[in-house]
Amino acid sequence: MTTYVIRRVLVAIPTLIAISMVIFTILALAPGDPLSEFALNPSIPPAVRQQIRHSMGLDDPIPVRYAKWFTSVMHGDFGYSFRSRSPVMDQIKQRLPITLAIIGSSYLISILLAIPVGILGAVKQYSLFDNVATLISFAGFSLPTFFTGLLFILLFTIKLGWFPMIYRSNIDATGLEGFWLHIKQAIMPITVLALFQTATLARYVRASMLEVIHQDYVRTARAKGLHEGSVINRHALRNALIPVITIIALGVPGVFTGAIVTEQIFRVPGIGSLLITAIDASDTPVVMAIAFIFSVLVVIFNLIADILYGITDPRIKYS
Repeated sequence: MTTYVIRRVLVAIPTLIAISMVIFTILALAPGDPLSEFALNPSIPPAVRQQIRHSMGLDDPIPVRYAKWFTSVMHGDFGYSFRSRSPVMDQIKQRLPITLAIIGSSYLISILLAIPVGILGAVKQYSLFDNVATLISFAGFSLPTFFTGLLFILLFTIKLGWFPMIYRSNIDATGLEGFWLHIKQAIMPITVLALFQTATLARYVRASMLEVIHQDYVRTARAKGLHEGSVINRHALRNALIPVITIIALGVPGVFTGAIVTEQIFRVPGIGSLLITAIDASDTPVVMAIAFIFSVLVVIFNLIADILYGITDPRIKYS
């Protein structure tokens, strides 16, 4: 397996380089000027604007700009924000813990709920539980997160007054009170994301289990007199989880991108809101850094999914 992992990493390096070149070129050719606010200011003469543009490297050819950016990234430096003139990595490090807390909690909850719901739905096919779970699942992934978020705000904030509408990172309270306030304001965005993810994953788990429990080896296990729990857990579940692992692993980068909308609805000061602000301001270094990090996540979780295949299914050998 070590040789396989090394080979996949070596393949991933040129892949990420090609992805970064495409993203950088698209952003460089995209409309919008990070110095547009200076152009509207009559007190800044054109010569000063041109000098600022030259100091920021905006008048260099795209290949030269990419070479400078790539060299800096190799040293762990994503450059400086055009908008705030602060290091891009500092902004990402400031926002990342909040995003990880929201997304990580919602994804963990969705996995813990989706797997047992999907298994029970397949084992008790067409039962009352299966019909109710199917109805909720269809409703969960049919409703977009922005619509669900607005419903939650109308119900739990405006009507009932249970949870705050806006996520605040500068809560002054400390101790248990401060901890509870942080949990309270995170409940709605976590629930909105978890509802959509649980609905999607539960349908995959159910479909995979239905395909496996009707196989001959499962019937043979039952014919041998094995307990139904042993048949499901030891013989059916392990094989059924193989395609589900792909969905779970590859879904992590998708959760990050999908959380952008949810962060905007609840004003969560995370990576998503940083990306939207950077796009509005044509802040290319910030947009490029976040897009490149998402690309790295896709490659990493592809590799993790392949490794988990071998752990889950002993028939898979890495050579």
